[in-house]
Amino acid sequence: MSNTALPPLVLHYIFDPLCGWCYAAAPLVKAARGVPGLTVQWHAGGMLTGSHRRTITPDWRDHVIASDRRIAEMTGQPFGQAYFDGLLGDIGAPLDSEPPTTALLAAEELGGKGLEMLSREQQAHYVEGRRISEPAVLRELAADIGLDAAAYDAAYSRLTGAATQKHIAESRQWLGMVQGQGFPTLALEFDHPEQRDQRAVQRIDIGPWLGDVPGWTAQLAEWARQVGELDNGAGGQGPDAGACGPDGCELPQR
Repeated sequence: MSNTALPPLVLHYIFDPLCGWCYAAAPLVKAARGVPGLTVQWHAGGMLTGSHRRTITPDWRDHVIASDRRIAEMTGQPFGQAYFDGLLGDIGAPLDSEPPTTALLAAEELGGKGLEMLSREQQAHYVEGRRISEPAVLRELAADIGLDAAAYDAAYSRLTGAATQKHIAESRQWLGMVQGQGFPTLALEFDHPEQRDQRAVQRIDIGPWLGDVPGWTAQLAEWARQVGELDNGAGGQGPDAGACGPDGCELPQR
């Protein structure tokens, strides 16, 4: 991967708007956006699209409630009664990742607000118990983050279908490249410590940092510092340099 005109350190975030564990990771993603020297690039992977679209059923409700309660205990992320007692009891409500993904692409195109739209979608779903698979709801959420209604409608219409499916396919390619097993998957991309003008990508296990935003932020800042030192002439030969092998490149030492 060429490093031409790329930021020194990129955090790739592969997720789905309807993924509960992606909601668990939301505070980590938000914190990452404030780390100097780090750029966040998002990829929506289409967890519930195509043949995997579904509706809310009693079995689905029982499954996600157990998972969501664990997320709340681990991370402190809020879940509203409108979600537990309302949406999850709305048998037959659609669960389709494609419309909210199209809305993310529209928000990103219009104002670089894809992650702001994701945050608003997650709040609407998990706290307010709203149907974020429905375009009318997404249009209201776009207005909430300050997008012009006419511009949003035009972008959403144009990005519906092929453009969204292309983004999902590319996101799945990223998932495979970093050997991710599902959503969320996070990986850091940085200048290859051993090959000039090449980039390395390393998947991160975020489990230890769920619920520990300060620790996560400090670790990202340290990685950014170390990668910056490599870019400033260490050339991958110093004691903190990452090592590359057949399974990928390690990050600089923690």
